[in-house]
Amino acid sequence: MRDSAARNTPAQASAARTSGPGATGPDAAPPPGAAPPADASATGSSPAAEHPVVPEPYLTELAAGVHAFIQPDGGWCLNNAGFVTNGDATLVVDTAATERRARLLRRRIAESGAPAPRMVVNTHHHGDHTYGNGVFAPEATVIGHASCRRELLAAGQQLHAVWPQVDYGDIRLTAPEITYTDELALHVGDIEVRLIHPGVAHTTGDTLVWLPRQRIVFAGDLVFHGGTPFVFMGSLTGSLRALELMRTLDAVTVVPGHGPVTGPEVYDGIERYLRFVGRLAQEGRAAGRTPLEVAREADLGPFAELAESERLVANLHRAYAELAGVAPGAPLDLVAGFGDMTVMNGGVPMACHA
Repeated sequence: MRDSAARNTPAQASAARTSGPGATGPDAAPPPGAAPPADASATGSSPAAEHPVVPEPYLTELAAGVHAFIQPDGGWCLNNAGFVTNGDATLVVDTAATERRARLLRRRIAESGAPAPRMVVNTHHHGDHTYGNGVFAPEATVIGHASCRRELLAAGQQLHAVWPQVDYGDIRLTAPEITYTDELALHVGDIEVRLIHPGVAHTTGDTLVWLPRQRIVFAGDLVFHGGTPFVFMGSLTGSLRALELMRTLDAVTVVPGHGPVTGPEVYDGIERYLRFVGRLAQEGRAAGRTPLEVAREADLGPFAELAESERLVANLHRAYAELAGVAPGAPLDLVAGFGDMTVMNGGVPMACHA
């Protein structure tokens, strides 16, 4: 059963936003036109298991033929997706953590009048963005960065290992069949879709999905809106560079990997948080303190309102590693990182919200 400890440390639980713009808590209201809360069978949530019952995912139209598929509350395993269509062809951006949620995405696409997708683009390899690929393949070709393919195949059923109690459904791991290294241009009719690798940031294989004419970017987990950034499997310094790259795109609409659709103003808050982590790491490492010691004593200040505040300690693990000369994206100790996050979460394992 979800409680405040499921998303924040006890000291910060009361700071989670539950109403108003950008709300992410259990009482957060979807924007006008969003579907009402779904029952457990529709979303893949199970009241009998330790999953919160959350509002149903909803579509929001960003431009002609461009939709975002938003999954409240944006917590662990509740990512965003989207699709681009010209009426004759359809491209999907990311899928979902469970078969049922991926099938709901496919149904929403069909209900919009768009044809069945021919392409699926993954913004990175994490299971909440890729587990549902098999719902669209083989009719749709899966596309992603070369490292996304490698990491997905190496990670296997990654979410099962972290949250074994979740009913994921029939998950057929489906890695990108077409890969790229720097940039790749796709076309959905006359809609240009550019895939841009920003370097190692959230992971080693991130992709920005940029629609230049519409000035819309699907940012994947380079952007968390209302949630704490997570660079444990990527790079702190690389994430800062990725923000600078995104600023050069001059997007007016940003679809985050988690949280409600926003604008480029979201970049400033993410940068402030990442620099805060960097300062804590420099000071803590110089003082001979562990990431957990630093995280437990840190004053989050304005960042206390962000959900998943336990990610601070994992981010510090990455920042410490970079200060020690470890290459960006080099594997860190997952058991140590997730174990320390559990400690920061009041001794309660983080809840998968899918």
